[in-house]
Amino acid sequence: MGRDQPPLLETFPNPAPDRDYWIRIEAPEFTSVCPKTGLPDFGAIRVEYVPDGKCIELKAFKYYLISYRDQGIFYEAVVNRILDDLVAACRPRRMKVTGAFTARGGITTTVEAEHVARGAGNQEPRGGRAITPPVQPAKSRRGRREHRAASGRGRSNAV
Repeated sequence: MGRDQPPLLETFPNPAPDRDYWIRIEAPEFTSVCPKTGLPDFGAIRVEYVPDGKCIELKAFKYYLISYRDQGIFYEAVVNRILDDLVAACRPRRMKVTGAFTARGGITTTVEAEHVARGAGNQEPRGGRAITPPVQPAKSRRGRREHRAASGRGRSNAV
C-alpha cells in the first residue's frame, strides 16, 4: 500500500463534546522500514488526545498504522506525520503522539509531537492533567556508585 493513498482515518461524533476528557490509544506493535538500511523498525505508538467534535475510529486507525509497515521513513517523520493526519481527521482540542522505538545498535529513541488547538492555550483540560508526563531522571551505574560514595556507603576514595 503506497504512501500516496494511506487508508482513510475514520471518525465518529464525540459522545460528550461539552466535556474535556482524555482518550489514550496504545499501538504496541508498530512497524516501518529504516530508509537508510531497509531493515524493519519496531516500536510502540501512543496517541493521547482531548476530542472536540470527533473521535478516532480504532479499526480504521489500526489499518492506517499498518500502512507504514513497508514505508521507508525516519522515526521523527513518522511521528509528526501521524500527528498531522490525526489532527486533520478529528480536529482535537489537544493531541500528543509518542513513538517509542526499540533498540537498534544499543540505542533507543522516543519521539513526541504535540498539537494544541488555537484558543486552547497551555491550559490543562477541565478535570484533566497536563498532557506532558513528568520527566524521569536517567539511571546509570555510575550515578548509583556516585550516590553511594556521597552518602558514605560503598568504597572510600580517601588516601
